[in-house]
Amino acid sequence: CISSRLPRSFPAVPILQALLYKPLTPSVIPCVFHFRASPSTKISSRFCFWIKPRVPPQDFNIFRAGFSANFTAMTGSSSKQSSSVYDFTVKDIRGNDVDISIYKGKVLLIVNVASQCGLTNSNYTELNGVYTKYKDQGLEILAFPCNQFGGEEPGDNAQIAEVACSRFKAEFPIFDKVEVNGSNAAPIYKFLKSSKGGLLGDGIKWNFTKFLVDKDGNVVDRYAPTTSPLSIEKDVKKLLGLLDSLKQQHIIPSLLVK
Repeated sequence: CISSRLPRSFPAVPILQALLYKPLTPSVIPCVFHFRASPSTKISSRFCFWIKPRVPPQDFNIFRAGFSANFTAMTGSSSKQSSSVYDFTVKDIRGNDVDISIYKGKVLLIVNVASQCGLTNSNYTELNGVYTKYKDQGLEILAFPCNQFGGEEPGDNAQIAEVACSRFKAEFPIFDKVEVNGSNAAPIYKFLKSSKGGLLGDGIKWNFTKFLVDKDGNVVDRYAPTTSPLSIEKDVKKLLGLLDSLKQQHIIPSLLVK
């Protein structure tokens, strides 16, 4: 990739030839062309507008469109960037589409779950406790089954629902089984990981990694699989605004006593 150590302006025809799926033909190679790094040092397909070729406009338009498409495909970049979890649609455990924007104004705890993990019993039990305690105050827990860690979620959606809802009595929503790492990772998980990286990189390390999302859809914290749901209760209360209300309850009586 091109880093900030490169000069602000440098010949780019060889780079174009390398990035395009097929070599440039002489009819569309620009006579004078320099690439300029953007202020953030990230490559932008907009630099195609800085080409000053001696070619017919129609040929140049084909070249520009082709380069932009290939550049986006190779880098995964796109002009449309997701700004919150509300930009995503997922499937529930029955295969129905669910627009995450229905949770606007709520605090979300998003967890990748598994039925046969050593952490399953404690996490489901504590997640149930936290959800029961704060669901009426605006908390939602979104559980995404995943079989990428030790093959510990091997069942189909019906079997997963049986474990979560019958065995552990989970009342929070369980969604369709997804991948959370790799090229086939669910888009919402790509967003979560890019918003809050882990200790040793962005990748999810194991079952029951947790992401805490505020009422505006921003990812504010990430917790390791071994982090107890009960231990993050204070963070949940803070986002729900319950800590402020508790402070007021203590302050007002003390003022009255004085």
